[in-house]
Amino acid sequence: MIIKRNFHPLRVWAYIKNQVLFALLWAVAVWLVFYLTKRPELAVNFTPIGVLGSALAIFVAFRNNSAYSRWWEARTLWGGIVNSSRVLARLVITFTDSHANQSNYDKNHSEAFKKSLIYKQIAWVHALRLQLRSQNNWQEIEPLLPAEEYVELMTKDHKVNHLQLLMGRDIYAAMAEGTLGGFDSFQIEGQLLALANYQGGAERIKNTPLPRQYDFFTRIFVLLFAALLPFGLLGFFTSETLLPFSWLVVPLSLVIAGVFIIMERTGAANEDPFENKVTDVALSAICNTVERNLREMLGEKDLPPKSEPVDGYLF
Repeated sequence: MIIKRNFHPLRVWAYIKNQVLFALLWAVAVWLVFYLTKRPELAVNFTPIGVLGSALAIFVAFRNNSAYSRWWEARTLWGGIVNSSRVLARLVITFTDSHANQSNYDKNHSEAFKKSLIYKQIAWVHALRLQLRSQNNWQEIEPLLPAEEYVELMTKDHKVNHLQLLMGRDIYAAMAEGTLGGFDSFQIEGQLLALANYQGGAERIKNTPLPRQYDFFTRIFVLLFAALLPFGLLGFFTSETLLPFSWLVVPLSLVIAGVFIIMERTGAANEDPFENKVTDVALSAICNTVERNLREMLGEKDLPPKSEPVDGYLF
């Protein structure tokens, strides 16, 4: 996620270079033909091109709004994951501690249960991040699980879903041994349901791209506009007086077309928020926040270092 106000030109160039180079080379070619051949018929009326530009601006704006809606929904879902993770940890800790005065209460079992369930929730958050980013660094969550459960997890295709199953087993085992009371599971299960819904929303964004026709036709129309633009601008330089300044067609075409290219590329960068790019939702930082918060709630002091921006980017 980009958090700095100003972008390094090289970062922007990486997204727009192909389209900008096309606009530049095409404008130079059109101008050279016009200047060397002195053929005024190459110049066309700018009005149709201006109308095309206005229509294209609306089309690009619609596509960018759709892309931003996907990005913001992804961030909202992960904000809900943070909140539900905190609530889940609070319920587990307070419910477990509230049974300390019962005859069948076992402090060792209670503390082990709290740590096991909360660590599984931390593992779940990290696993969802890895799944959405199509990464395979599953060793990251190995320290958070018992050895036999980690081995079992590695055999599963949908590891995030299996972690919730393990958490459900822990909850009902704790109820059977008296660590949790009969109605405690209702509220804890409510948070697990909320987390499952957030997971489903994130998977929907990941697995359902913005309709490809929006992406395809937006790119085609932007390139078409960039191709027609130099011909329209030539119309301002057909007189003998202005002919020596006709080279201005090249920078003018580049600037005007560049605006549309950057707008189009902005939407393309935002439409897939889980690809581990600098424009994505900062999943690593969010997971770091969840882990630090939940381990602190357990009373731990040796917390992982807080995620900090790197050169203005938070991952």
